[in-house]
Amino acid sequence: MLNLPVKDFELPSTGNTTFKLSEHAGKILVIYFYPKDSTPGCTSQGQQFRDAYHEFQVAGSEISGISRDSIKSHENFKAKFGFPFDLLSDPDETVCNQFNVMKMKNMYGKQVRGIERSTFVIDKNGVLVHEWRGVKVDGHAREVLEFVQSL
Repeated sequence: MLNLPVKDFELPSTGNTTFKLSEHAGKILVIYFYPKDSTPGCTSQGQQFRDAYHEFQVAGSEISGISRDSIKSHENFKAKFGFPFDLLSDPDETVCNQFNVMKMKNMYGKQVRGIERSTFVIDKNGVLVHEWRGVKVDGHAREVLEFVQSL
């Protein structure tokens, strides 16, 4: 999938809008997939992207987070932590499957199907230029920022 054009997609977004990939041509996009709103790891991840948001913008990029949570849940999560970027809702897992982030995971000793924390960078031409899978939260946003700044 790396260095290939990303197939256009659209998803409902916070702010009562729809995110359509093709409408973001000419910008570097950082799209991160996370398991669940308002959980400790996902909150920390969002806060780290939030704290570096201005630097991402200076580097010519936009950030969007995607999970299976509802827009209502996303709006609450975004407002509570002051995220300056939009969160996209993928309850049908359409885009999750496009990026192959749905995995079987162990949770409290049980096998559950969920989103593997992953981040993708799409360049100004709509080409996937980098991916991180099985992301560990600490320091990840900074690593992504350094990559974006190198483009």
